[in-house]
Amino acid sequence: MSVQERKQRERAERERLIVATARELAEQQGWDAVTTRRLAERIEYSQPVLYSHFRGKREIIGAVALEGAVEMAAALRAATAAADGPRARVAALARTYLDFADRNPAVYDAMFQLDGGLAFAQEDTPEPLKNAFAALLESLAEVAGEGVHPGLFTETFWAALHGLATLTRAGRLPAEHAGWRVDLLVDRLAVL
Repeated sequence: MSVQERKQRERAERERLIVATARELAEQQGWDAVTTRRLAERIEYSQPVLYSHFRGKREIIGAVALEGAVEMAAALRAATAAADGPRARVAALARTYLDFADRNPAVYDAMFQLDGGLAFAQEDTPEPLKNAFAALLESLAEVAGEGVHPGLFTETFWAALHGLATLTRAGRLPAEHAGWRVDLLVDRLAVL
């Protein structure tokens, strides 16, 4: 291994450590607790080293969001692949999405609530975000209904899931009715 390859590997490892530490801290104490000084202390590197990887907290949030998008896409695809039939796939997709949001609140916030400097629904949208949307579209396109654009249907269904996730987490919707809401969403919005 050349010196340059070793340095690139070490740099990538430091970057993963920064992102993992930011994610852990955000999940434990919220995103307000994630500061470059605190991250530098936790990873035992100086702030200039941290800044050599990320220009600031916004980019760190973006990196966490991209990591979360990869994880969410994999979870959605695994859940829908195990389901039999369109209704079961859409229900599995909805439950998996809401479960991901519930189990990973800081990551979910990085993906959809906070400014991570990422473009959505544009030419320069990062590939992990496009892939996460594609994971939704793959199951939802088949239930969009005749004459309904699959992408627009997926955006609408996603917006409903996002609303359920954020309102439930904020205590605005009782958590005990989550399953009923998913069934209602699947049965009323999707053409099955």
